[in-house]
Amino acid sequence: MTSREFLFTKELPWEEVAPGVRRQLMGYDESILMARVLFEEGAIGRVHEHHHSQVTYVVKGKFELQVGNRKKVIGPGDGFYIPPHVDHGAVCLEPGELIDVFSPIREDFVRLKEEELPVD
Repeated sequence: MTSREFLFTKELPWEEVAPGVRRQLMGYDESILMARVLFEEGAIGRVHEHHHSQVTYVVKGKFELQVGNRKKVIGPGDGFYIPPHVDHGAVCLEPGELIDVFSPIREDFVRLKEEELPVD
């Protein structure tokens, strides 16, 4: 399970993952996955946990982020780390964009077969 080496955002499909939240997979193999996530103002990334390590970079927008029992407001240029099995979620306060990186791969995210992606 591996993505192509070169991925162009204009060619990649979007998946609606929650009301006001869309995700685009930006590259992956079995050990890592990167995704671009767009949030409309007021959209909610529900509180959840998973066995993956996650690091995220805030490209734009403002979010109230919960990691475990702590909440912080974060914005452009900020980042955060979520250890495995720690509850986390977000509320989008201003339209935003995040870059999420997971290790190992989020197999639940990889729903498109390689042949469904555009050919180089």
